[in-house]
Amino acid sequence: MGMATTLKVGPEERVRIRVKVNGVWYERDVEPRKLLVHFLREDLGLTSVHVGCDTGHCGACTVIMNGISVKSCQVLAVQADGAEILTLEGLTKDGKLHPIQEAFWEKHALQCGYCTPGFVMETYWLLSENPNPTEEDIRRGLSGNLCRCTGYQNIIEAVKLAIQKLKELKAV
Repeated sequence: MGMATTLKVGPEERVRIRVKVNGVWYERDVEPRKLLVHFLREDLGLTSVHVGCDTGHCGACTVIMNGISVKSCQVLAVQADGAEILTLEGLTKDGKLHPIQEAFWEKHALQCGYCTPGFVMETYWLLSENPNPTEEDIRRGLSGNLCRCTGYQNIIEAVKLAIQKLKELKAV
């Protein structure tokens, strides 16, 4: 991680951070106590990163930071200084959905959609770590994300379809 620099000492203290988000570098001054989820949403306008529980239990704020799945409500923005972050917005390329997004759409793995970005990002990380997981691996891998609507079965089916779609892309 980079070395954040303090700009002012006192109640209005701000820290300059530099982060690469979805392939673009950003420099911003942030309060030391600002959570990464709020930095991504408020400072960068990346509203797919949802604020759910603020305790790390629901996974609605899941992003990939330096190749690892993190719950952005549990990371301070200053801790992300120098990091590379991927959000749901970064998965879409040239207006085309990522195969994981396609699979979630095709398998109706959402109802209200609030948890969906977190599930998609957790699935992205899971499949980057294990491109051929068993159903048990999928369930364990997604266990840190909560959904109040779907009952999870369609989410599991979407992950299985995403695995097939990604294999087909690599075969081409």
